[in-house]
Amino acid sequence: MILGVYWYFKFPENLYRFSYFKFQKGLGGHADYPAELEARISVSNSENLIKSIEELHFHFKHAYVDIKINENHLMISTGDYTLFDHHFQLVSEIEKLLVLNSAVSFNGPFEIKSSRTLISERKNFENIEHRFIQVTGSDFKKDNAENLSVRIDCNLPMLHKEPLINDLIKICHEENIRVFYYYEHQFKESFNLMLFFSNGRQMNNAVQNVDINSFGSKVRSLAQQYPLQFGHFGGMEYYPKNGPYTELMTDEEYILDKK
Repeated sequence: MILGVYWYFKFPENLYRFSYFKFQKGLGGHADYPAELEARISVSNSENLIKSIEELHFHFKHAYVDIKINENHLMISTGDYTLFDHHFQLVSEIEKLLVLNSAVSFNGPFEIKSSRTLISERKNFENIEHRFIQVTGSDFKKDNAENLSVRIDCNLPMLHKEPLINDLIKICHEENIRVFYYYEHQFKESFNLMLFFSNGRQMNNAVQNVDINSFGSKVRSLAQQYPLQFGHFGGMEYYPKNGPYTELMTDEEYILDKK
């Protein structure tokens, strides 16, 4: 799984500008539609352009490219439920190819006569084996960014909190996680903790994959080492609201609200 900064509902303003590609926001709920970047263009030699895109895609294997063809008219798109920076970097490079090929944008009806799909090597969304793990999005941050994180709710006696946090930091280093922060609330002689684990911006040359079930197994092992229980005690009055307390962080302005 890729955790970190992504876009789904809004375009990453101030980061990218496109002349040919248009951003189509994702639709959640019953509509359930991924966000997309799409260009409709015509060129004098579509086969040469397609060959160039294929060569480019070799260096951007974490995203797919779909090309619908009608002679020299093309619809070029990529999309996902989480558009990371590497998607926008790919589109930026395709735009350079479109300029080199003197592409012209068009609107209106498009009859598909053939298509070509350049598949992604990205792993499918894993089935999470551990029920205490929640995968959560966020509200909008800098440049309309959202953040995909793992959240774990737990409770443990106060005197064990610091050793637990230190062990979680070690697990983060082992499991390719560079963001770890938490909220807390005292309940009697224990703490309710709301733990968040994530990463920062996912650039094409440094995409970070996290094995969510390996991470979960290591966290579960801590429940044998500490008097740790998953979930919170005491009701909403003791919901963790103090924080965030940051242990690991990168690209903070895209992850945490600055108040």
